[in-house]
Amino acid sequence: MSAEAVTQFVSVTRTLEQVAEQPFYIPMTGPSARPRRSLKHDDTFIVLDSHGDIGASAGGPDGLFHHDTRYLARLELVLDDLQPLLLGSNLRDDNSALTVDLTNPDIYREGSLVLQKDLLHIVRTIFLWRGTAYQRIGVQNHGDRRTSFPLTLLFGNDFADLFEVRGERRPRRGIGTSRLFGPTDVLFEYRGLDDAERSAGLHFDPRPTRLSVNAATWELDLESHQAKSLFVAVSCNRPPAEKPVPFFRGLLAHRREMRQSTMGAASIETSNNIFNEVLCQAMADLNMLMTETPQGRYPYAGIPWYSTTFGRDGLITALQMLWVDPRIAKGVLRRLAHFQAKAVDPLADAAPGKILHEMRGGEMAALGEVPFSQYYGSVDSTALFVLLAGRYFERTGDEKTLIELWPAIEAGLAWIDGPGDPDQDGFVEYQRATEKGLANQGWKDSFDAIFHADGQLAEGNIALAEVQGYVYAAKQFAARCALRLGKPDRVRKLEAEAKALAERFEKAFWCEELGTYALALDGGKRPCRVRTSNAGQVLFSGMIREDRARLVAADLMRPHFFSGWGIRTVAQGEVRYNPMSYHDGSIWPHDNALIALGLARYGLKHCVAHVFKGLFDAATYMDLRRLPELFCGFRREKRRGPTLYPVACAPQAWASATPFTLLEAALGIEFDVARGEIRLRNPHLPSFLNEVILRDLRLGESSVDLRVSRHGDDVALEVLRTRGQIQVSIVLAR
Repeated sequence: MSAEAVTQFVSVTRTLEQVAEQPFYIPMTGPSARPRRSLKHDDTFIVLDSHGDIGASAGGPDGLFHHDTRYLARLELVLDDLQPLLLGSNLRDDNSALTVDLTNPDIYREGSLVLQKDLLHIVRTIFLWRGTAYQRIGVQNHGDRRTSFPLTLLFGNDFADLFEVRGERRPRRGIGTSRLFGPTDVLFEYRGLDDAERSAGLHFDPRPTRLSVNAATWELDLESHQAKSLFVAVSCNRPPAEKPVPFFRGLLAHRREMRQSTMGAASIETSNNIFNEVLCQAMADLNMLMTETPQGRYPYAGIPWYSTTFGRDGLITALQMLWVDPRIAKGVLRRLAHFQAKAVDPLADAAPGKILHEMRGGEMAALGEVPFSQYYGSVDSTALFVLLAGRYFERTGDEKTLIELWPAIEAGLAWIDGPGDPDQDGFVEYQRATEKGLANQGWKDSFDAIFHADGQLAEGNIALAEVQGYVYAAKQFAARCALRLGKPDRVRKLEAEAKALAERFEKAFWCEELGTYALALDGGKRPCRVRTSNAGQVLFSGMIREDRARLVAADLMRPHFFSGWGIRTVAQGEVRYNPMSYHDGSIWPHDNALIALGLARYGLKHCVAHVFKGLFDAATYMDLRRLPELFCGFRREKRRGPTLYPVACAPQAWASATPFTLLEAALGIEFDVARGEIRLRNPHLPSFLNEVILRDLRLGESSVDLRVSRHGDDVALEVLRTRGQIQVSIVLAR
C-alpha cells in the first residue's frame, strides 16, 4: 500500500471512529420501504407511511410522539392477514389530515379465490388534535355480491424516548404494561425511571369482534355497494374512563382552529402556479409546526427529530417571516425571554443572560442521560434574540413588548460581552462546558463542520464568522431600541461597540488569498481559511465593507459554491467537501435565504434572482413542493432533479420559511412605522415571476394590497387597496 493510500485509509478510519463516538448522531442504516407522511398538533406529532400504517416497514422513525416520547410504535391494517394495496395517499392542502386510499389484494382461502382484487375501497382519514390521533376507516364493497372478511388493526408500543428512536442505547428502562379496559379500549402504561407515568389509550368504535392487547379485529359482512365506518382514537395521557370526542366533531374543531390561527398574516399570489403551490405548502407547514405555548405561538423546528422549542431555529424562522406575520416573532421572543438562563450550569452549558438552544420533555432528558431538558449550548441564539427583538420593534413599533423584553435584551448583551467572550478579545466564542454537550455550537453543529484548510478540526474557544455578524447587527438594533426608550448613553456605547467589532473582524477574518472571510478563528486565534457559506451569512448582518461584500458575493456565485440548485455550505475543492454530508457541502435552504437577504442589502439583486431561481427549481422536484431541511450539493444536471439527503427533516420551519424570505429579498421590502410607509428597495423579480400580489400587508393598524409586475429588469408597482393611513413607494438606491 502506498504512503498516500495509507494516509487516506488512516484519515477515513479516524473519521469513522469520530462519527461512531459522536453523541446524538442520527444514524441511517437503510432505506425506508414506504414514503413517510407526518402530522403535528402542538406537542404531539405522528409519522406514518404512505399506507397510513405505523411500523409496518423498517427504516423510518414511525410512531405517535408526545413530548419527546413515542406513545404508539405500531398501528398496521391488514385484510385477512394480508396488506392492502395502495391506491394513493394525500395530505390536505392545510395539513389538517392525511387521507389514504387502499384496496384489497386477491384473497385466497384453502387454495380458492374468495375475494378478487380491487373490489373493496378502503379510505383511512387520520388527523391529530389535542394529544389524540384520530382515524376513520371507511370500507365499501364495490362488488356485485355480498362479501365477508376480517379487518384487523395490529398495534403495540414501547414508550421509547425520541433519542432512543434516533439510535441512542440505554442500559435500563422503566416498566411497561398493557391491558384491556372494557370491550372497546386498550391501555398501555409506562412508569419511567424518572417516576413519570405515561399512558396511551386506544378506543375503538364500533366494538371489535375480537380485542386483545395487540390486535382489534372486525368480522365485516358487506352487501354489494354497502359501506361501513370504523373509528380508532389513540390518546396520550388521557384518563382511561374519559372517551375522546367523536371523530367528525374533532375534525371540524381542528380545521376551525387552523383557519383562525392563520388570520392576520399577509397572503401572496403570483403569476407562477407552481410557485403558488410552493408558497401554499410552506405556509401550511409553518402553521402545522406552530405550537401554542404559555408565552405565545412558537414554530417548532422540524419533524421528526426537532419537534420542540429550539432557540436558533425559532429565532431565524421568526426573522424570515417577520414581514409576513410579525406575531410569530412576538411569541418566539416572549418564550425565549421566559427561559433565559439565570445561573451558571455547566451540564446545561448555561450562564446568566444566555438564550436557550433547545428543551426536551422526554425521560432521558429528565434523567440527564441527554443534556437537553433545558440546554443552552448555542453560541448564536443570544445575539439572534437581541437582533430579532430590534427587528420586531422596527417592524411593528410595539413599544409595550419592547419594554417587557428590555431586561432580557440587556441580560443578553451582558452575556455577549461577558461569558460569551471568555478571553475578552472582542469576539463571541464557544467551547462546550462538558463532554456531554455539543462540540460545535453554531448552526453548523456537526462534529466535523469547523475545520482548517488541511482538514484538521478547530479546537479551543471558537469564534464563528457569522456569529460576529449577528452580534454586530444585534448591537445596532439594540441601540435603536435604546434611543426609543430614552437611553442616549446606551445608544452611544452600543454603536461604538458595533463599529469596533466591524473593524476587528476585518483584520482578523479577511483572507486575501481566498477573497473571502475565514470560517472561524480557533482557540489559538488561527483563522480557518476555508471557503464556506458562513461568509455569505455575514453579508446578512451588513457588517462588512462594500468592496469585500462584492468579492464574497462573486465567489458564492461561482460553480464551486453554486451547484445550480443553491449555494453549498462548503465550496467544492475544500478538503472536507462532501456533497452528501450534513454541513460540509450540502445545500440548506435557510442558509441560502439569509445569504439572499445579505445580497439584497448590498444591492446585488441579480445574485438574489440566481439563488431564488435555483431553490425554486429544486422545490419543483420535491415531494409536495416542500423544501426539506437540506439536500445534497451535487452539481445540477440537465433533466434531473436534486439529490435528497436521507434523514432530512420535512417539514422544517426555517426551510418552510425560505420561499417567503427569498421573495422579501427580491422585492426589498422595508417598513417605516414612524412614517406609515412600506418601501420596496431596488425590487427585482426573477425570470419565473411576472407578477406578485401581496394582500393584507400590515403596518401598525393599517394594511395594503399591492401588485408588483416585472418588465424585463424593471418592475411596476400598483396599489390595489389601502385600509388606514399607509404609503407605498419604490426606492432605487441603497
